[in-house]
Amino acid sequence: MKIKQMMIMAAAACMGMVQTACTTQAAATDAPKEKKEICVQLYSVRDLLSQPDSLEPVVKQLAAMGYTSVEAANYGDGKLYGRTPEEFKALIEKYGMEVLSSHVGRTLSDEELASGNCEESLKWWDQTIAAHKAAGMKYIVMPWMDVPKTLKDMQTYCDYFNEIGRRCQAAGMKFGYHNHAHEFQKIEDKEVMYDYMLQHTDPSLVFFEMDVYWVVRGQAAPVEYFKKYPGRFRLLHIKDEMEIGQSGMVGFDAIFRNAQTAGVEGIVVEVERYSMPVIESVEQSLDYLLEAPFVPASYGK
Repeated sequence: MKIKQMMIMAAAACMGMVQTACTTQAAATDAPKEKKEICVQLYSVRDLLSQPDSLEPVVKQLAAMGYTSVEAANYGDGKLYGRTPEEFKALIEKYGMEVLSSHVGRTLSDEELASGNCEESLKWWDQTIAAHKAAGMKYIVMPWMDVPKTLKDMQTYCDYFNEIGRRCQAAGMKFGYHNHAHEFQKIEDKEVMYDYMLQHTDPSLVFFEMDVYWVVRGQAAPVEYFKKYPGRFRLLHIKDEMEIGQSGMVGFDAIFRNAQTAGVEGIVVEVERYSMPVIESVEQSLDYLLEAPFVPASYGK
């Protein structure tokens, strides 16, 4: 009888331990995520934004995950994702997020490069800047340009960027350039394009949104650029081969340890390729940054 009672008591104790473990695990799973200022480039969810009226449910999901702001990539004809700048701003703010920045650009024509007269493109920029101001943007970022054929053309672009930056500054915004890998090629086999841009644009008018993944793919080192050009990198595109932190090819810990040297004011998640459904991919990338001890809660404060 005593043996039977002991067996029952032992079984009850084991059940209690299992229940406690399950309760602890559930509590850990349900625990709220740490709050950090992390922006998402909406290009990351482009496949989900192809249908009319898809923007709002996607924005709602991104906000629920823990993203705090958005970077747009769909400006055209005065609208963002088919909405007026004011409508776009209202929608993002409805879900507690901020309109941080936008990828938008206009490259120079052959005639403008030959003459050095960029007035036609600058007229377009005046309209674009006004629209982005109405949308509440803090930063406007040119996302792409080809490698110029000559250093003369590159200098024309640097002068062009300085003037765009001057007009953005007058409107209360900042203008920057976002890299890929080709900017680490040499122009005329003499000057590395990225270095030339950094050296020949005015730091008070032009910042750089470093895409850390593409820097690595360009066989360069993000931290070396931070130290060589301190304070020039106000925004960072945090990106990986697929989901952030999975490839091991980008040294995110070193990048974040040197963010102050870089001049970072904000980070932007961009996912270009996925190993899982899109919404899971952008959430996993966010969770990596939320859980990483080297990623601070905010920047430039």
